[in-house]
Amino acid sequence: MITEENENHPEEPGTPLPFFVYGTLRPGEANHDLFLRGRTTSEEPARLRDAALYDGPGYPYAVDRPGGEIRGELVTARRESYAGLLAALDRLEEYTPGDPRNLYVRAARNVLRTADGTTALAWVYLAAPPVGARLRATATPIEGGDWLSRR
Repeated sequence: MITEENENHPEEPGTPLPFFVYGTLRPGEANHDLFLRGRTTSEEPARLRDAALYDGPGYPYAVDRPGGEIRGELVTARRESYAGLLAALDRLEEYTPGDPRNLYVRAARNVLRTADGTTALAWVYLAAPPVGARLRATATPIEGGDWLSRR
């Protein structure tokens, strides 16, 4: 849980955050079983507000956009699986802290649990700033912010 003393530094030890997944890590998608099966305690419908979803080459990108919304799942890792899962997801998303070549950045964002309307701070992989700027300028967001509806 994020406390007042560590809320601005969610990567500090002892601060495991759930993950908001919106693409290939969602149930039924290609990477769900590969990365999440057996490593989670819960997966529940959730929404990321003030963001838009764009189609990439086989996977989506989330981009900050006021008024937008993305549908996905809030995934809570088992405590004993958290460190390994965080490292595995960083590799999957080709995210290395501070690397200017990143396609994604991992950011802490508030997400809305669909079932009860409460919010939770979660890790979200967002398009890195240059990628996000290019998508905003040249691409069309996925209608309704739901990767599963694009088919």
